[in-house]
Amino acid sequence: MSALTTAAKPASVFSSYKFIAYQTIVIKEVRRFLRIWVQTLVPPVITIALYFIIFGNLIGSRIGNMGGYSYMEFIVPGLIMMSVINNAYANVVSSFFSQKFQKSIEELLVSPVPNYVILLGFVTGGVARGLCVGLIASLISLVFSGLHMYNIFITAFVILLASIVFSLGGFINAVFARNFDDISIVPTFILTPLIYLGGVFYSVEALPEFARTISHFNPIFYMINAFRYGVLGVSDVSITFSLSLLVTLTIAMFAFSLRLLYSGKGLRN
Repeated sequence: MSALTTAAKPASVFSSYKFIAYQTIVIKEVRRFLRIWVQTLVPPVITIALYFIIFGNLIGSRIGNMGGYSYMEFIVPGLIMMSVINNAYANVVSSFFSQKFQKSIEELLVSPVPNYVILLGFVTGGVARGLCVGLIASLISLVFSGLHMYNIFITAFVILLASIVFSLGGFINAVFARNFDDISIVPTFILTPLIYLGGVFYSVEALPEFARTISHFNPIFYMINAFRYGVLGVSDVSITFSLSLLVTLTIAMFAFSLRLLYSGKGLRN
């Protein structure tokens, strides 16, 4: 009996130390973006409000209904998702690259903390910022339009997985980046075009056949439509396929990110 107790105790201590390491990284990441809230939380608020005023009120009044809802109601889910994606991505890419640039990440990598705990810590920080901005965007939308909730479980599931996917995307970008210019290339030339072409401001049914086909190769298109389904109950594509794609992307990107940590590529040069 005493031998079993002795064997169980180190395992418990080990698990406890991994949780403490994870908790420490998360607290550091959350404090980081809350400490500079003027730079991290205020700009998205202003941007979202401008989108609602310009696209929702001014342009939306001329467009009319879309997907059975007013144009203002139709763009609400897309704008919320856009805020979550951008901020989850930005938090991890800037934080992890800063630590890599300052060489402080090397101390974390040589510590006994498992790589998956390190990755989970940074990703959770990105998810926290993404969801925080998403909540603010949702509150702002109430000023301009009523926020529907067709299926709260799908809504929560999609926004959580989307924030995880783009937190992992920010991590991958930070690993391969060699200087601070490199962390702005992907958001500027890849992420932003994919978001705007992902159906934030329009239904794919309004596009010509060629453009509609191209849109189906955009993963963000499925995320926005899945989230719109959770909020409004309408989607341009199969909700089952969209959720399956989101789960697959999450698993694949987590596995790839973990492999990068284990290999030390871009981190131990």
